[in-house]
Amino acid sequence: MSEEAIKGIVTCAYLGAMVLFILALGGLSNQEKARRGNLFGIIGMAVAVIATVLYQVTANYGVLVVGLGVGGTIGLLLALRVQMTQMPELVAILHSLVGMAAVLVGFANYLGLPMEPEKLFEHYKGAALAVHDIETYLGILIGAVTFTGSVIAFGKLSARIGGKPVTLPGRQVFNLLLLAISIWAGIVFVSQHGAARPEEAVVANAIGGTLLPALEGLPAGFIALCIMTVCALIFGVHMVMAIGGADMPVVISMLNSYSGWAAAATGFMLDSNLLIVTGALVGSSGAILSFIMCRAMNRKFLAVISGGFGTDGGKPKKGGEAATQGEVVSIKPDEVADLLKEAKEVMIVPGYGMAVAHAQHTVAEITKALRERGKNVRFGIHPVAGRMPGHMNVLLAEANVPYDIVFEMDEVNDDFPNVDVTLVIGANDIVNPSALEDPNSPIAGMPVLEVWKGKICIVMKRSMATGYAGVDNPLFYKENTRMFFGDAKKSLEEAYRSLTA
Repeated sequence: MSEEAIKGIVTCAYLGAMVLFILALGGLSNQEKARRGNLFGIIGMAVAVIATVLYQVTANYGVLVVGLGVGGTIGLLLALRVQMTQMPELVAILHSLVGMAAVLVGFANYLGLPMEPEKLFEHYKGAALAVHDIETYLGILIGAVTFTGSVIAFGKLSARIGGKPVTLPGRQVFNLLLLAISIWAGIVFVSQHGAARPEEAVVANAIGGTLLPALEGLPAGFIALCIMTVCALIFGVHMVMAIGGADMPVVISMLNSYSGWAAAATGFMLDSNLLIVTGALVGSSGAILSFIMCRAMNRKFLAVISGGFGTDGGKPKKGGEAATQGEVVSIKPDEVADLLKEAKEVMIVPGYGMAVAHAQHTVAEITKALRERGKNVRFGIHPVAGRMPGHMNVLLAEANVPYDIVFEMDEVNDDFPNVDVTLVIGANDIVNPSALEDPNSPIAGMPVLEVWKGKICIVMKRSMATGYAGVDNPLFYKENTRMFFGDAKKSLEEAYRSLTA
């Protein structure tokens, strides 16, 4: 088969994969089409990988097979073993792999591994070489930030690292210093690359070889690239460590966007239209989602990355304000069942506590039983409920809750005055009235589900601890609130038995 014919086949395969990726994003925007969207994405990725392996790869097949085998096995094991409550941290660690891949591919490309140095100079000349260097530089920069930022996000989401934001004195000055060094290193890299290939082994005066004897014999471009990479890795850690737990859903979507832009930059570097389009799709969709999430929390994107809500790790307040707000009225499972039997309009608001307790299937059974009794049952989902975008939607879909009774916050918030019973399952910050009533609250202005406007609000929690944002919740002390303490799954199972008895 001629080279042109092969190129045509690859181009057609890549075009088909791009179309499938676009259809995948379109499907994932709607719960009813999400499975189909996932299928489109799987088929598109399979087409892209097969086309690349069969027609683009010309050597090192053994390494490729081993890599695909190891990566595929790890992915399969994770898919089989990971719990739904672990999905946020899984997504975060997968983002880190995308970032690291961009870094490694960028260094490999610079060192001439994809093509011999002399062929590189034949392919890129003059301005084209400078543009290629900028693409390489940006791909490594974004990839390094994505890698360490995602690792820290994984640590926070999995509770290996505390959720409290860690801010250093003069942190913004430190960030500006890292930025200045990265820009300087970029200028050195682009300006010195043509005259300082790795095989030439020279050090430019810009690096100061006389001041750093250990760097003697290394190319200026390589040293500049390493300096920038270290700065980017540090910035990724510093940026996410300063973000509080309440902003972690935004961080997940933000890192998703970063991973897409890293892939797009790598695509430009490798002259791969598929990577460019795919990266741009992921990057733009992640950026749009981050904007939507910030708007849902009444936050500005720059405010999120410069330092999130404070948190005390969800520990209960000691005395003081929390103790003087009023009396807490607790309720038992059979009383919950009686209230649900009498209600005509029921609203269920799930939160991270439902995920931790694995209570979604019990919730689905209660929903089914209530609907069979003629009750109008709906779910109200806050955009940042849980630990990642769409977390609650995924859990409810897993439990086969009908899509047509699951609504976003804006669709149901005005209906609470007509709701007889609102059942809040493990949610806290997203139903906190202080966001609207207390201008001095750390979450002031954040849109929340106004569950306290319903006739009766049942709040399920293990204890009186604060939420991920570390803010006390006046909802617990309102006259129409009943606290249903205990493990969500076990407590709901008891209520379900009373409901169906």
